[in-house]
Amino acid sequence: MKSTLGRLLRLLGAYPVMLALCILSAVASVACSLVAPLAIGHALDSMASVGQVDFPTVARWLAVLLALYLGGNFFLWLLTFLSNRITYRTVNRLRDTLFDKLLRLPLQFFDRTAPGDTTSRFINDVDAISDGMLQGLLALLQGVATIVGAIVFMLRINAGMALAVVLSAPASFLVARFITTRSQQLFAEQAKLFGQLSGYAQEMIQGQQVVKLFRREAQAQADFEQINSQLYTTGFRSQFISSLANPSTRIVNNIAYAAIGVIGALSAIAGHITVGDISSFLIYAILFGKPFNEITGIQSQLQAAIASARRVFHILDLPPETPDRDAAPAEAAGHVQFADVSFAYEPGQRLIEHLNIDIAPGSRVAIVGQTGAGKTTLVNLLMRFYDVDAGAILLDGVDIRDMPRDALRARFGMVLQDTWLFAGTIGENIAFGKPDATREEIIAAAKAAGAHGFIRRLEQGYDTPLSADGNSLSQGQRQLLTIARVMLANPPMLILDEATSNIDTYTEQRIQRAFALLTQGRTSFVIAHRLSTIRTADVILVMEKGQVVESGRHDQLLQRQGFYARLYNSQFTPEAE
Repeated sequence: MKSTLGRLLRLLGAYPVMLALCILSAVASVACSLVAPLAIGHALDSMASVGQVDFPTVARWLAVLLALYLGGNFFLWLLTFLSNRITYRTVNRLRDTLFDKLLRLPLQFFDRTAPGDTTSRFINDVDAISDGMLQGLLALLQGVATIVGAIVFMLRINAGMALAVVLSAPASFLVARFITTRSQQLFAEQAKLFGQLSGYAQEMIQGQQVVKLFRREAQAQADFEQINSQLYTTGFRSQFISSLANPSTRIVNNIAYAAIGVIGALSAIAGHITVGDISSFLIYAILFGKPFNEITGIQSQLQAAIASARRVFHILDLPPETPDRDAAPAEAAGHVQFADVSFAYEPGQRLIEHLNIDIAPGSRVAIVGQTGAGKTTLVNLLMRFYDVDAGAILLDGVDIRDMPRDALRARFGMVLQDTWLFAGTIGENIAFGKPDATREEIIAAAKAAGAHGFIRRLEQGYDTPLSADGNSLSQGQRQLLTIARVMLANPPMLILDEATSNIDTYTEQRIQRAFALLTQGRTSFVIAHRLSTIRTADVILVMEKGQVVESGRHDQLLQRQGFYARLYNSQFTPEAE
């Protein structure tokens, strides 16, 4: 908790000028509030008894009191304004830093973390940090100045009574500390459940078609209610326990006030203190205890902020992708080699071992095999979404780990089975890989991909806005746009991972002709389950359990009557039961 709080305070230190102005405003505001009780005391002493009221003196002190209140409220407004500026700038910078870190994290993080949980850290957790920092900054600056000033003024009036007030502070602190230690764990659990709830809701919203298809609405509702119920229970317990801090410290302070009243009354009877001094002292005692009450009052927000900050800092502290080196070949001829490559997603669960492949420049390579054979893993390794555990992958003789990732990935265009579109126009989505493309280039790429026809029939054509993921289009239409995107980028090498799986047979034939032109003279990798689509490949790699068990052209592999032949024939012959 201390290290997390320290990191939050260091974030505030990025704005020293505004922070200094905040401190000055807090001191000025508190100074006005501390001098005001003296004015009240002098005004009361000027009204000693009936018929002996010094009206001119009372009027002067009331004028001073008015000026103090006006000045105090002005500096309080300035403190609030500056605190808001510091807090929101800090939170804005924190979100930028968090997003930048996500862009530099290895793909492994996204494979293992629910998108909704990551989104929750951007929204719920950062908002909690913002609320906690704002309330905490105000309470801290005002509280420290108030406590120090109140002690000085109380000692000036009566040292004995001041000692009684100061001794009540440790008791208040111990009571608050006792409650805080028991609620902190609940706030951490609450932040975790927020992430789980956001992740589950996002999954169910995105998968509504599947949920309805399998009639799982009731189960989805039950699962959501279970997580929501856990969040309610944890949130209620954390808020309830945390809320005990404020009334508990107030009880301690009220006991101290009662003791001060008795001591002050006895001192006044003995003639050691005036009625005005007692009145001033009691106000100072209230001001002294006020910061402790305020801090315990915002305890829940502070604890929620710290728990959320831990979740955000957890991502910021994750190791990024290994640093880039600069050894990229001048030109991409397309000679790819897997040299004794071994890899596993999880330690102890080896997937690929001692794999050796040599792909000549300009080859059209098809990768086939059963589910889990390692086909997509080869692509992940080739693109450096993951790095090999042993061995090396060479591109034109250079280990891809020695190449900048941007330079490596710029040599490849990828079309995946799962489409990704963003909120923008159709033209903007096609031009995602080449933002400076002209409208003519965009249309030419769409025509080559077979997408121009349906785009032209839309009311706004290439200016048609799409929602996130392009849900207004069919799956096949979305796939055509992603194919057009790669065709526009025109990369030196291609990776097609089930690129035509969501397209009808007629359109697929047109796309295959376009791909034939696009891949001509370029090294390309095609992952396909429909083996009829890769019969013209220069070489077919047949994978099983992370190894290439067969390789060759389509006709050659059929003649061998091996694993590939069984895979190919299984598409046309029903498996015997």
